[in-house]
Amino acid sequence: MLPEYRAPFCSSSMRISSRRLEREYGSSLNAGDFVYRAFIIASLVLTGAIATPAINAQRVIYPPSQRGTVSDDYFGTRVPDPYRWMEDLNSPKTLAWVGTQNQFTNSYLAQFPLRDSLRSRLTELFNYARVTVPQTIPGNRLFYRRNTGLQNQSVLYMRTGWDGPPITVLDPNSLSADGSIALEESTPSPDGRYLAYSLAQGGADWRTVRVRDLASMRDMPDTLHWVRFSGLSWTRDGRGFFYSRYPDPPQGMSLSAALSGHAVYYHVLGTLQSQDALTFGRPELAHYFVGCTVGDDGRYVFCTASAGADNRNRLYFADLGDPMHPNTAAPLVPIVNEDIAQFQVIDNIGSTAYILTDDGSPRRRVIALDLATPDRSHMRTVVPESGFSIESAVMSGGRIVVQYLEDVKSIVRVFDTRGLARGAIPLPGVGTVSSLSARNDSPEMFYAFTSPLVPATVYEYNVESRETKLFEQVKLTFDPNAYETRQVFATSKDGTKIPLFITMKKGTVLDGSHPTILYAYGGFDISVLPGFNPTIPAWVERGGIYVTTNLRGGGEYGEAWHEAGMLTKKQNVFDDFITAAEHLVSERYTSPSKLVMQGGSNGGLLVGAITTQRPDLFAVALPAVGVMDMLRYDRFTGGAAWVTEYGSSSNEAMFPILFKYSPLQNIKTGACYPATLATTADHDDRVVPSHTFKYIATLQAAQECARPVLVRIETQASHGYRPTAKLIAEIADELTFALVNTP
Repeated sequence: MLPEYRAPFCSSSMRISSRRLEREYGSSLNAGDFVYRAFIIASLVLTGAIATPAINAQRVIYPPSQRGTVSDDYFGTRVPDPYRWMEDLNSPKTLAWVGTQNQFTNSYLAQFPLRDSLRSRLTELFNYARVTVPQTIPGNRLFYRRNTGLQNQSVLYMRTGWDGPPITVLDPNSLSADGSIALEESTPSPDGRYLAYSLAQGGADWRTVRVRDLASMRDMPDTLHWVRFSGLSWTRDGRGFFYSRYPDPPQGMSLSAALSGHAVYYHVLGTLQSQDALTFGRPELAHYFVGCTVGDDGRYVFCTASAGADNRNRLYFADLGDPMHPNTAAPLVPIVNEDIAQFQVIDNIGSTAYILTDDGSPRRRVIALDLATPDRSHMRTVVPESGFSIESAVMSGGRIVVQYLEDVKSIVRVFDTRGLARGAIPLPGVGTVSSLSARNDSPEMFYAFTSPLVPATVYEYNVESRETKLFEQVKLTFDPNAYETRQVFATSKDGTKIPLFITMKKGTVLDGSHPTILYAYGGFDISVLPGFNPTIPAWVERGGIYVTTNLRGGGEYGEAWHEAGMLTKKQNVFDDFITAAEHLVSERYTSPSKLVMQGGSNGGLLVGAITTQRPDLFAVALPAVGVMDMLRYDRFTGGAAWVTEYGSSSNEAMFPILFKYSPLQNIKTGACYPATLATTADHDDRVVPSHTFKYIATLQAAQECARPVLVRIETQASHGYRPTAKLIAEIADELTFALVNTP
């Protein structure tokens, strides 16, 4: 499938598959920033400024957070913002607060031996070999990543066919001792001579792109900076590739400055970045996200432009001519030049492009368009919309492979280019198919299958012979036969059916006594699909129950489901989550004193909003990298891209809606909120960590009961990236906090 490059928003450990969000993105502070941070924190510890938590029957005594007098006027409503100073992430004052809070949290968690035992068990559960779905190029060469188990990052390998020996292409673990330099995108040239790849300090969103000669395994001089939200798409001749970048950010503000001017360039190997040719970038689309991808046959390049995180996108193409002598300066021709629907090119056969769209079909369909007459009026339906939402589609061996979601469970069907059904891919069970990888010139394709009790396992399927082969056997580190996953439905306040996937020990007695984690996301058309996470066995083997629920705002039931949870309808998302929690209580899976809510990014916003709306329903809140200040989120990094999803406080009509549910502004002094452990990272340039800083400072000041409110700020990590060792440590801390606060 040709990816549609949009600004990714968020992801989480449970979202195994998404149409546009298969990977996270990354950036950095300079070395001096880290030396200074270490000095501040060490000084606080040595001088005794960091204290061990003091807890009495009434409340926890927290380190002080200085309140300021800043406030803003929103259409006649004065809104205080006493912790505005925390938005300056590099100020000595903010750094000191971070160091104090981290030590305070560590002192609290260090009291519990459970922390070490959970970390040990999670280490065992993570210690299994796993591979990613391979990328393929002509000549049956496969590129894939493999982790032996506890490596901080997976190593990139290549091999020829099934029988060829694996050859190490790049081991990112050799780039930094602590795994802080992350290997992100990697794309081999079609001729197999080169690999374009990107690195990110701390896994943040900024990328530095390098090129490796695959014969010598040495890097070439080519170095591209300030790459972000970008694919790396080679022309068929291997001479160069298309990529997306921003202008250089203001000095010292790379982690927080607002973004504008995304543009696509073509880089010719052996030349300076300053010589790269602008392919696509327009002043009137300064706040759009743009990207270009070359089709498998090399004849056409397809480009998209979307207004931030908006599902709708504009679509263009250029005829490159002879694929072995492409005209990369060929003019772009518009196919859709307005924001009316999603148009995602799957691939082309000759001059016919096959496109996945929700134009007039909210559950999506596949259409065909002859590029000789590139107008919407000439589009014809090939695979019509059905009762199930299409999650993704690829072309393999001249056939169209479509992944559907039937009540959030994967079904994969094959069609010919006339739309005639050619069977379904037999799956190993009920679960999720992710990362479909295929080429139009080969009948072999790859996919991964997972479920809450089955780690992602890669298979090859041949669309001609209909044979399935296992790529590599996964050896489990626990016995899945001791557990079960069931799907149930709850009814939201307006009658909407909300799916839940519940994983627990077989034979669990439903008496309301079980600590239960309820995880959700609910936004940006992202589907939360049932998949494996080592957190699940670590939790359920201790008698816990693990639940994911699918809220409106996601993509599980198509665009109508997404639209029902965005902008003025965002409260539906919170109502759905409350419904799921009340269902778990009423059916005796758990009780409010045992219930834990968890979510990341947009899901962190969800947890923050529910904390203020229904503090009585949960014992523990675990918000991660959350969007907590809905009045100012669009002023930082790529936040303006989310206005299509949330709306903006600068809009008089949207301000009262955002103000009503924004987690930061709805904390009330003197209340008793759930025990809270918020997590964020110093390199998060997606949702800047000041969201979490301000939220926690406000919640600590307001909390009047003994339930602790803590924050854990990871260093050399980002919005979605953690080296394995840091990931294990963070999960162990979250589970420890959850268990000790649900006795």
